[in-house]
Amino acid sequence: MRAQLLVEPAPIASRPLDLVDHPEPQPAAREIRVRIDACAVCRTDLHLVEGDVQSGKLPVIPGHQIVGTVEQTGLDVRRFQLGDRVGVGWLRHTCERCQDCRGHAENLCPHSEYTGSDADGGFAESCVVDENYAYPLGDVLSPFEMAPLLCAGIIGYRALQRAQLPRNGRLGLFGFGSSASLVAQLARHRGHSFYAFSRADTRLAEARRLGAEWTGAPDERPLDALDAAIVFAPSGDIVPPALRAIRPGGRVVLAGIHMSDLPPLDYERHLFHEKTLTSVEANTRADGQAFLEEALAAGIKPRVQVIPLERANEALAGLKAGALEGTAVLDCR
Repeated sequence: MRAQLLVEPAPIASRPLDLVDHPEPQPAAREIRVRIDACAVCRTDLHLVEGDVQSGKLPVIPGHQIVGTVEQTGLDVRRFQLGDRVGVGWLRHTCERCQDCRGHAENLCPHSEYTGSDADGGFAESCVVDENYAYPLGDVLSPFEMAPLLCAGIIGYRALQRAQLPRNGRLGLFGFGSSASLVAQLARHRGHSFYAFSRADTRLAEARRLGAEWTGAPDERPLDALDAAIVFAPSGDIVPPALRAIRPGGRVVLAGIHMSDLPPLDYERHLFHEKTLTSVEANTRADGQAFLEEALAAGIKPRVQVIPLERANEALAGLKAGALEGTAVLDCR
């Protein structure tokens, strides 16, 4: 099968992904093999490819926002049949025995494993996954529109849950890429208003298209104090402005897997008045299922730019440069 293989992390400008003829994976007893139609490109993929985040194994096939159909099943598979449409996300294994797993916090499992990092992912024509970590999908959206929901959407959903907005709350979104655009739609569906912060005029224009109450640069402040803010941009220097923008008792949620160092915080200006600063680590399968059901019921739809699998390096370079018109989704067919 065709696959984009990462042998050694390197700057994306050096084109570290190699298009290779890779052996097709064979499913274990509880696994399904998925014939991949589409795999969305995530900033986490960029962090792994460039070495900002350490990959669980090398060489590895990146990609963890996968939509396809079941083409082979292991002997003990019960949830899926051949031809079923499925999604594969970031979380692919937990121990199911530790305190976190038993406490409905499997995203914190110390033995968790991730698609496209600990095992080969979706920048390829097929992949395998444990049936209990795959999502059954309908056909409401095309595979290219569905793929970004499987990480950008799910992680955004968990961040929104952790924001603990009050009814008709005011939500700040710092950085307005793939995940933020989906959270914006979900927040409005729930009756909240959102305020978009970005240094890119094109991102602010997209936020206004989606109904932003206010748009501006990260160091600007709207007249209304925010009930909560989610920081999607991987820049630590955005955290102090986000904390200043929320009301007393408000929350700032850091949604990324990687972030540059935070500058020193001033206790009185940034954290006093019972403000909360928290983070998001991956997601639970329950998060994924709940988000997919709500997103499809609400008509949430990402804006995508479809790119051939052969051009995965260009897709990641475009993501880094902010040059994409929507979420990049690889056509793996």
